Amino acid sequence: MRVIAGEYRRRTLRSLPGLEIRPTSDRLRETLFNVLCAGNPEALAGSTWIDLYAGTGAVGIEALSRGARMVHFVESSKEAAEVIAANLKSLGIVGRFQIVRLDAAKALRQLEASGTVVDFVFLDPPYSMQDEYSKTLAVLSESKFLSERSLVVAEHQKRFDPGEAFGELRRYRKLVQGDAALSFYRRG
Repeated sequence: MRVIAGEYRRRTLRSLPGLEIRPTSDRLRETLFNVLCAGNPEALAGSTWIDLYAGTGAVGIEALSRGARMVHFVESSKEAAEVIAANLKSLGIVGRFQIVRLDAAKALRQLEASGTVVDFVFLDPPYSMQDEYSKTLAVLSESKFLSERSLVVAEHQKRFDPGEAFGELRRYRKLVQGDAALSFYRRG
């Protein structure tokens, strides 16, 4: 697993052994960021992210590599949070991130209470926890930290549909790649 582009391009990232953590593949990450940047490499400059169910932190680290100002890594597993910290340290990233060791709902409430406003939210719960998609997307639909321009992206199995709409949050695009898919949501 490696960083695809930007400041930390081609640098490798650590993962946990076993199947507990399923990092977003390099290819799917590349597709995600190609869509988000839409040919403009500066599109993410200064952006703020929440990487929910962060695992190894690969998506948030990719965002930092491409110019994100801040990434909030949300991961409830102590071991995974340690891997995220180790990956950030190995890249020399300082002061542009926060690792939040809470479950997603508690972390989102904490971030909202702090007045955080975000441009992008990426969520990738373990595929076996399908109910987490609807719970998390419902919380996000009511959150005050999403603006009208904020995007929420959910990675999921292609044969699983997380849903079209959650309150004002509506899916506007779905991309399938191999066995995985990305659903893109925004308000409106």
